Amino acid sequence: MGREFAYQSVYRYLQALIDEAARGGERRLPSLRALSRHLRVSLATVQTAYGLLEHEGRVLSVPKSGYFVPAGAITGVTATAESDQAMLAHPAMERALFAHERRLARQRARSLPGTQSSGEVRLRHVLAERYTRSSRQSWRAEDVHLGPDMQALLETLLEALALHGSTVLVASPCCWRLLRVLQRFGLHVLEMPVDNHGSPDLGSLARLLGRESVRMMVMPSCLGMPTGRLMSQQDQRQIAHLLASHPVWLLENDLDSEHCFDTPPGARLRDWVDQRWLLVLGSLQALVGAEAPYAYVLGLHGTLGERFSRRAFQLPPVRQQALAQMLSNGEVDGQLSRRRLELRKRMDHLCHQLNVCLGGKLAFDMPDGGYVLWVRMLEPIALDRVSPALSGPALQVLAGARFSVQGRYQHYLALTWAGDRPEALSEALYRLKQVLAPRRGRQAGSKS
Repeated sequence: MGREFAYQSVYRYLQALIDEAARGGERRLPSLRALSRHLRVSLATVQTAYGLLEHEGRVLSVPKSGYFVPAGAITGVTATAESDQAMLAHPAMERALFAHERRLARQRARSLPGTQSSGEVRLRHVLAERYTRSSRQSWRAEDVHLGPDMQALLETLLEALALHGSTVLVASPCCWRLLRVLQRFGLHVLEMPVDNHGSPDLGSLARLLGRESVRMMVMPSCLGMPTGRLMSQQDQRQIAHLLASHPVWLLENDLDSEHCFDTPPGARLRDWVDQRWLLVLGSLQALVGAEAPYAYVLGLHGTLGERFSRRAFQLPPVRQQALAQMLSNGEVDGQLSRRRLELRKRMDHLCHQLNVCLGGKLAFDMPDGGYVLWVRMLEPIALDRVSPALSGPALQVLAGARFSVQGRYQHYLALTWAGDRPEALSEALYRLKQVLAPRRGRQAGSKS
């Protein structure tokens, strides 16, 4: 098993210890050497897992003392983990995946040695066809590069392009997990200038590209997260026009495009740019669920294939074949259509309940897609008062500042409801209302 899988195992092991701490268990975590011996992995593998948790704010490193679960991270850890798992779980899709795997396993057992097709080759071919159909760009199987998860794939991509220490410009707000990977890789992260309506400020962007040595820009394909807003085709064209004058890689974030409430628009950002500088980031997890944690990137650069080949990611061949079958026979698209309807109904209900329970305290617009509701607190408060609202698993509440590296969105919240137990959602919103209510003796407008 490759190192990428090893650090995932260590990460999950540490997650369990953190959850125990949330239930009153030991807050001190094992040392690097102790955990390395216990799990029979290298020190570097353990350090990678600890580093990931530390950047997520769930682990605190104290010099000469070791690693601890910080008190502020205990509240809401279990709720966040459960909500994430609920969002990534797609039972119908996963049942279909397992059924295909069982059938393919039986076929492999009956087939002669040397006649079995490569799951990876087939999956790459199907993904290339899928992206060729959905855009004006033409892709080949050799342009598709697979990784065991998003972190391993992004690290390999950034290494292949020799971007360590470079400047990268990201859409703002930006997925906080993506931000952490970029920071861990040693990149200088700048955020897209935006106007008063949250749209790209193209004049400021042009000036920024003129004075900064930006090597990569990370932008949504069509649906931005966490705001859930569609990018206009006019903005897409103007951004592409600016990029045409600068040697900048475009990493198009296509993780959430399929979660538009309506069918994803025909035009994506990638349709307007030079394909030689284009990279498209996608995830099978976003399509199929947590049983397919694999990520992929499409790109023409010659060093990508070499670098990914050198990493030699070992993905389960039968699962890759099953995923390719589901993508090619229309099962995934059929399930995605139903999921979009479910997401819209879920968001309608969440918005309605927020208006009933918290009308006048939060400002928000119905998003165009996704499962996150981006809201602004009308009476800004210290964010440590929001933390009690994280204690329930029904509603995940993340501070907006987590989606920025430049101190933006201090008075925003990202709300995620998994869609089950409406009564638990009402209870969570009531707790949030209590937290947001002004308290006597304190200034309601205190800033974090």
